[in-house]
Amino acid sequence: MAGDGSWISTAADVFSSVGTVGAFAVGMVLLRKEHRREEHADDERRRGQAVMVSAWLEPHRDGNGVQQLAFHVHNASGMPIYEVSLSNQAPGAGDDSEAEFIGLVPPGQTVRRPAPREWARSYFSPEPVEVEFLDSGGVLWRRDEQGLLTEVQRSGA
Repeated sequence: MAGDGSWISTAADVFSSVGTVGAFAVGMVLLRKEHRREEHADDERRRGQAVMVSAWLEPHRDGNGVQQLAFHVHNASGMPIYEVSLSNQAPGAGDDSEAEFIGLVPPGQTVRRPAPREWARSYFSPEPVEVEFLDSGGVLWRRDEQGLLTEVQRSGA
């Protein structure tokens, strides 16, 4: 009968070990899931201002009432954006055109700049344009013509 007691004790030890390993595994899975959730929340906070910035091309009446094609950069965030520049390259043009530098766009405002005449040849309707800017945290962002927002790694940083 002494053998029966040791078998029960061994089974209890095995069951306890399996339970401990299972609890550890569940804990690791939950910890990893929480870590991913925090990373996602951090990423959303980092992108919070950048997602509120857009740029497009459409006609606009200047101070004299003359309609002209213009770049528009809108900052819907509560903080300014800095070092704003637009791709000045007209569709179908070569690579030799320089960016249109705007500088600062205040919070809640839209800044307009006349578009080069070459843009009028291909203009059909309002369309997004590529914009690059620094957010208030010093992070460099680029939104392309399709609206995709990406963080830009600066050289030397």
